[in-house]
Amino acid sequence: MTISLTTAARERMQDFLARNESAKAVRFGVKRTGCSGYSYVVDLTDRIAEDDHWVEEAGVRLVVDAKSLALLDGTSIDFQKKGLNAEFVFDNPNMTGECGCGESFTVG
Repeated sequence: MTISLTTAARERMQDFLARNESAKAVRFGVKRTGCSGYSYVVDLTDRIAEDDHWVEEAGVRLVVDAKSLALLDGTSIDFQKKGLNAEFVFDNPNMTGECGCGESFTVG
């Protein structure tokens, strides 16, 4: 599994993990939704399943479920602040299109 974090994304995830002592990792995945098919999910988790894949970078364990891995392998995760908004931003080489609002994406 090749998923990378920018410094900003890693620092944001470290902050989330530090605030929630029961969290063991950050879960990164996809769910079916939106007009293009999939959207990203980033959340804290206290459970790591046997079939989960994970990487650890500077104290941040990033967990991806087996079903999401094919859609996310090779993705780079950044964290950006724009005015009053702050969000994780994904550079996913598997994505072939996205909806007009940018909330969901398609994989070929």
